[in-house]
Amino acid sequence: MADEAKLKWEGKATAELKASAAEQIWPLIAEFCNLDKFFPSVDTCYRKEGSPGQPGLVRYCEGKMGWANEKLLTIDPINHSLSYEVIENNIGFKNYVATLNVLPVEGGGCKIEWSFISDPIEGLKSEDLVSLVDETLQFMAKKLEDAAQGQS
Repeated sequence: MADEAKLKWEGKATAELKASAAEQIWPLIAEFCNLDKFFPSVDTCYRKEGSPGQPGLVRYCEGKMGWANEKLLTIDPINHSLSYEVIENNIGFKNYVATLNVLPVEGGGCKIEWSFISDPIEGLKSEDLVSLVDETLQFMAKKLEDAAQGQS
């Protein structure tokens, strides 16, 4: 039982965007406080503290599932990658850290990889969280691609 308490959940989801290059999608993801435009269950997202595009930026997100304050840990515009942690919430996340990577795909398009590590969440199984992340990413990928194509 003591070993179970130390257990971390890890997961990864990937979505492929056939019509958009990584350079088109990255700016939409890098704008850390626009999650309400692309995340299915977030109605409000805004900067709470810190400087836009800089590690330490904290965003407040609220929606159907509850609220969370999330802190930008790293952002790498060259490699199209960022990581963040959930620092406060009423959803049940504890020690949740996620990384988003936008990678070019040979032959055109790009893919988004969302990986995470978290303490177990009461009332869920690890595979439930992986499934939720995957479903959310697929939804986000469509919205991101629609937005990127609208910019062209």
